[in-house]
Amino acid sequence: MIDFTDKVVLITGGGSGLGRAAALSIAKQGAKLVLVDMNKASLEETKNEVLQASPEAAIELFEANVTNEEEVKNYVQFTVDTFGKIDGFFNNAGIEGKQNLTENYGSDEFEKVISVNLNGVFYGMKHVLKVMKEQGSGSIVNTASVGGIRGVGNQSGYAASKHGVVGLTRNSGVEYGEFGISINAIAPGAIMTPMVEGSLKQIGGDDWEAVGKEFVSVNPMKRFGKPEEVGNLVAFLLSDSSRFINASVINIDGGQSYKY
Repeated sequence: MIDFTDKVVLITGGGSGLGRAAALSIAKQGAKLVLVDMNKASLEETKNEVLQASPEAAIELFEANVTNEEEVKNYVQFTVDTFGKIDGFFNNAGIEGKQNLTENYGSDEFEKVISVNLNGVFYGMKHVLKVMKEQGSGSIVNTASVGGIRGVGNQSGYAASKHGVVGLTRNSGVEYGEFGISINAIAPGAIMTPMVEGSLKQIGGDDWEAVGKEFVSVNPMKRFGKPEEVGNLVAFLLSDSSRFINASVINIDGGQSYKY
């Protein structure tokens, strides 16, 4: 059993998708939660779902833009001021961006995706690590992607940002292991989240569901992953049960990355 009793977990991108799924999983194990997102309404929806599933959960919300380092500092300080520490950090906020060939990929779009997916992850690690180093303990899980370990096509900004997340994860895991901090990344494949649905709609329009079926046909498990499957993995990686896993990237893609 994973036990988060008296543990404090901070989650960015907590308003939907993988952030919401992780919040639901971790709250069931007794954690105190701080959820961060730009969208207040989405945060409230997550909070309501968490409290329906775990009525005794302690949960706080914080609106912030992860591309703004000052706002990142503020959500970290809010967590410490509210609960006194940060035991776990799911550094998850991200966007996909528009799809296009590299030669046609907009420079502004590239910078936007890098700003959210890479700079935002870096800022979060930078300021949470200061807290965890002083504590002498902690666990961080960054959201990378299968697009961070191989090419995905038509997603230059996304692939570049997620490869960067993998690099940051491995480098920081090496740096901070001696301080009792584990730092890992997850590499989800096709998980049916609002972001993935939006991607399919970019490609297929009204026929996006048919595109989705074709997309997962190459997956050995022949289906989309469920957000809760990722949430459960994140809970394990943030728990005391996984302390010797460090500087690693864990695929959760149904075997997609290894199919010839």
